[in-house]
Amino acid sequence: MADITTVNPATGENIEEYNYMSNDEVNQIVDASHQAFLKWRKTSHEERAKVISSIGETLMRYKEELSRLMTKERGKLYSQSLQEIDLCKAICDYTAEKGVTALADDERDIENMKKGIVTYQPIGVIYGMQPWNFPAYQVFRYAIANLMAGNSILLKHAANVTGSGLLIEKIFHESDLPNDLFRTILIDHDQSEILIGHDKVRGVTLTGSDGAGSVVGQQAAKAIKKVVLELGSNDAFIVLEDADLDLAVETCTQARLINNGETCVAAKRFIVVDGVYDEFRQRIIDKFQSKQSGDPMDDSSDLGPLARKDLQEKLHEQVEDSVKKGATIAVGGELPEGKGSFYPPTILENVKKGQPAYDDELFGPVASLIRAKDQEDALRIANDSRYGLGGAIFSKDEEKAIRLASEQFDTGMVYINGYGLANPALPFGGVKNSGYGREHGGFGIKEFVNIKAVHVFGK
Repeated sequence: MADITTVNPATGENIEEYNYMSNDEVNQIVDASHQAFLKWRKTSHEERAKVISSIGETLMRYKEELSRLMTKERGKLYSQSLQEIDLCKAICDYTAEKGVTALADDERDIENMKKGIVTYQPIGVIYGMQPWNFPAYQVFRYAIANLMAGNSILLKHAANVTGSGLLIEKIFHESDLPNDLFRTILIDHDQSEILIGHDKVRGVTLTGSDGAGSVVGQQAAKAIKKVVLELGSNDAFIVLEDADLDLAVETCTQARLINNGETCVAAKRFIVVDGVYDEFRQRIIDKFQSKQSGDPMDDSSDLGPLARKDLQEKLHEQVEDSVKKGATIAVGGELPEGKGSFYPPTILENVKKGQPAYDDELFGPVASLIRAKDQEDALRIANDSRYGLGGAIFSKDEEKAIRLASEQFDTGMVYINGYGLANPALPFGGVKNSGYGREHGGFGIKEFVNIKAVHVFGK
């Protein structure tokens, strides 16, 4: 019996079977990765940038093939799979353009010293555990920055997108990058813990749930390894009384339902001040009711299925538990029949502390609609969460919104009058149970480097 069987969540049909690698195979891969790093670290920043560009160019040759496979394995709309590949290409382009400057030595004039130099040197093999919701983007986000920094990469992808993980490896290998600098490994959790402790693995990064982050963080701490954790959230999108309601309704709908609602930085709680609550409520319900689930390869579908049957069942349990504890269903909330793992666009009201819809992350097309008395109350509710990844503010007073976002929103990212998944030019990451460390924006490239001080004396 195979260790891994990938399943099409739209049909429930099996796609492919895979087996885990042996411990010996894994150790050989780590050794080869380390040897490749020893050569790669001596490559100039300019040469690395050219190789990063070649990865982006090779990716585009596989754009349709990888997009179709991602849609088949995890059920995301094909149009959004294509957009995901474009984002990965943008990461390559941005890193190739900005990486040389970002990694340049910093010379400092220091009293009683000829000069001081701060240099950013690679540290070795970086082990990444990545989730299924963005099968390509999650990989490119950490891999490209760390390759540019001079490190080598190991990838443990989510089991249900194993095919995508292996195709991404093929893409890297067909670029100008030496093969051993990027390897996809098929291992279980026990093997993963051993790998974290491997003496040649120098850094660990995980994107996943806060539960998984707690486990991996402890494993990395035990081995005294640097770790970056990008974990879950229940992002609040605040609609103030002076908001453009057309924009707010349209954006909140898109930000909750994009990627079938399976996005860490999606809009999960709509917090609307009392003065515009009733109008926003009716309009957002109408929007949600107009969205149709269907074949993710069909352009007419607004949503595809959730990535796995167990995820569909868990989401429905969270909805039912919230209702038992006082929430009401404004739209949706019924578990569809059939083989696929579809879930309807759903809005819950009367959402209070103690309900999963308030306290936890609902990973799917379910939004919590919460009434706030005023601006101050809206920010209080937004920050009343163990999470702190992203959020949004809708207000026609842009200066006020920027001030509130900067000074009062307890998250790593805030959108103002709009929404975007990620931008290579801005840092991505959170606070509290949403993790720590940053990717993108010139910060990710320095998460796994040795920031080394060189003291130069003499005349």
